Amino acid sequence: MKQLDKWENQGVEGHFHEPTPWLTIDDTVSESMAKLVGAKKSEVVMMNSLTCNLHLMMTAFYKPTETRYKILLEKKAFPSDTHAVLSQIVHHNFDPSTALLEISPREGEICLHIEDIEDIIKNEGQNIALVLFSGIQYYTGQFFDMKRITNAAKLQGCIIGFDLAHAVGNVPLNLHEIDCDFACWCTYKYMNCGPGSIGGCFVHERHGQGGVITTTSNKDNNENTLKPNRFTGWWGHRQSDRFLMESQFTSCEGANGFRLSNPPVLLISCVRASLDVFEKAGGMDVLRSKSLLLTGYLEYLLKAELSNEVNIFTPSDPLQRGCQLSLSFHKNLDEIFEGLQKSGVICDSRKPNVIRIAPTPLYNSFKDVYQFIQILKNTINSII
Repeated sequence: MKQLDKWENQGVEGHFHEPTPWLTIDDTVSESMAKLVGAKKSEVVMMNSLTCNLHLMMTAFYKPTETRYKILLEKKAFPSDTHAVLSQIVHHNFDPSTALLEISPREGEICLHIEDIEDIIKNEGQNIALVLFSGIQYYTGQFFDMKRITNAAKLQGCIIGFDLAHAVGNVPLNLHEIDCDFACWCTYKYMNCGPGSIGGCFVHERHGQGGVITTTSNKDNNENTLKPNRFTGWWGHRQSDRFLMESQFTSCEGANGFRLSNPPVLLISCVRASLDVFEKAGGMDVLRSKSLLLTGYLEYLLKAELSNEVNIFTPSDPLQRGCQLSLSFHKNLDEIFEGLQKSGVICDSRKPNVIRIAPTPLYNSFKDVYQFIQILKNTINSII
């Protein structure tokens, strides 16, 4: 309400006056968000939405050549990621049938082995321009070893980026130390800000040089020397003279230089409220400790009471998952899902027979997990 009142009373002058001048409102969340994802404040920016940010990052970092043009993605990545990657490939006039490189699980398995990911990067590395992977796979719930994937990619001279939609606010991240080139995420899910909320972006400090950005071609650059070919907009212009409306673009330092437009004030306010809750709860390390126990309890009860009805295909190793368990069922999925909904359980179904359950440590309890198992058991038993 404060921001709505401010718009009513101050109009455009709200950019420069309290409470919370809009000129710097996105900066008010950068430090807390950076702490949450294990980055420096200068490496994190809140802007746009997830797929939009993936496109902007690929515009900056996907620089295909005749010999190095492929993008490596996990098979069954979130569809929007695949759509974005395919359109980038076509935009650069490459053939998707050869430029899109997808890694599939071993025959008869659902999750990927880190050794297989490393092997495909090693074997195809000289042809790969970009490795784009999930932090946590949305369908299986598998938490990938981002450091090992990054090391493998960098050893072959590949750019490495991550989609962290299901990882941010779910597991501790160390983006600066992992040393990936970029990462993108939404604040919809574990950040509790809802559909269409503003996205986040990490750009490693080595790519965040400020100053005048020219429009000269980068074609003469050695392919192993990266100069991000970023798109620019006025909110990426340095703050000190942004409102002088000069045509020459002088970039902010760090990830802020990748911004295009001013951020939606109300959405930034939602993120600020969410981060306050995370900090009040003790941060990701504390929440992760509870999450390991909470998800382990869910796994134990499923195996103890429903092993004949439910299959868990999220990794059993707690270090290879967040709080999500993906479950497949022998009985009709629609009936099970409808029964859970009628009993007040909020979960997510994926055709043909998968339901994703995520006991979130920020607001779920062990009692919630126990009650869920009883509801699920009663729902399954009621189906003929």
